[in-house]
Amino acid sequence: MSIPCLPIAPAAPLARRSAQARVAWGANVVTVGGDAPVRVQSMTNTDTVDAIGTAIQVKELAIAGSELVRITVNTPEAAQQVPYIREQLDRMGIAVPLIGDFHYNGHRLLTEFPDCAQALSKYRINPGNVGKGDKKDRQFAQMIEAALKWDKPVRIGVNWGSLDQELLAQ
Repeated sequence: MSIPCLPIAPAAPLARRSAQARVAWGANVVTVGGDAPVRVQSMTNTDTVDAIGTAIQVKELAIAGSELVRITVNTPEAAQQVPYIREQLDRMGIAVPLIGDFHYNGHRLLTEFPDCAQALSKYRINPGNVGKGDKKDRQFAQMIEAALKWDKPVRIGVNWGSLDQELLAQ
């Protein structure tokens, strides 16, 4: 006589929740992580140096439902325009938080352009694009120091195209 096998349900994975962060601009707050609802975030495809064009695209994304909008901050010229983009959005009554997307030189841009660091609501850092060798940790630390100084949340985000090449080789 054989014993019937009962199906065994796989164990549900433990929920992994991060701490909730507050992303704010003015009196407007968008919570992310933890028990916050899933949020809609978009990214502009304009050249951030074009402050008016970028502000218009951010406005269009916000009107379409984006709750956070990411802009590329990749050059000193782009960093200089961030406060003007924020100013234009404020004039248009668009209170969506701006997220600065940094690659390679964010440590310098956040340090050398404090108005940019202040105008952004949150920083996005890709650890694979922070630096190489012994500079990596120091440059990453500079970005975190800027976030602490200006009381900004940080998203550490990695995608396939920007993995650390040493890690990828391993």
